[in-house]
Amino acid sequence: MTTIREPKADGTQDGSRTGVMLAVVDFPMLSTALRSVIDGERDMHVVGQATDRETLLEQVQATMPDVIVLECESVGGFGCGTYDAIDEIRATSPESKVIVLDCRCAGEQFSVALKAGAHGFLTREAQQADIVAAIRGVTAGHTYVSPAIVTRMVDTYVRRSPDAGLDDPYETLSERERQILLLAAMGHTNRDIARSLQLSEQTVHNNRANVMEKLGLHDRVELLRYTVRRGLLNPSTL
Repeated sequence: MTTIREPKADGTQDGSRTGVMLAVVDFPMLSTALRSVIDGERDMHVVGQATDRETLLEQVQATMPDVIVLECESVGGFGCGTYDAIDEIRATSPESKVIVLDCRCAGEQFSVALKAGAHGFLTREAQQADIVAAIRGVTAGHTYVSPAIVTRMVDTYVRRSPDAGLDDPYETLSERERQILLLAAMGHTNRDIARSLQLSEQTVHNNRANVMEKLGLHDRVELLRYTVRRGLLNPSTL
């Protein structure tokens, strides 16, 4: 982790902060907003910013950031260009975590980004708490997916299975429980989920316990197997 020692009020040094590099080209104001949010947290700060594709890898090499917030379109557009760019970043700085910021086709970019090795995915609708939670989550070794994407995944599954019987335990889950089911299966802790969905940890704990009871599951391994078996998650994107 990029370590920055900062003087406390008494002149001593304290703490380390996660170094974040921004690679947001098409929307400068968005980059400014991200910088403000990140620099406003005590445990993270912006260490660099790439303004075009040509200087992206140079900036990565120069700063070796802990986390890179990457805009899809700024690194070659949809599809192979985005995939290759993430691959290049990981080759240049294997320890850096990559959080992808969606462009205009989040459903497709989500799959491309995670298959390319991204550690997190945020939609443009992300709130300040989502950005902070994503950075902290990937730094801690978790995969972070924007709650908006989880909701779309749930909706897609429901539309794909309109004839599911009412005796199907999954059909008894509320929308909130389905969100928590997917986030938990992806490895998010109760604290991560609480921050993402703006709930209390106790609420998340209660919902998670209800999910496990309704589905007859006992641990996260069974939870993950269930979501893959039901087609809720694709193992190739985990």
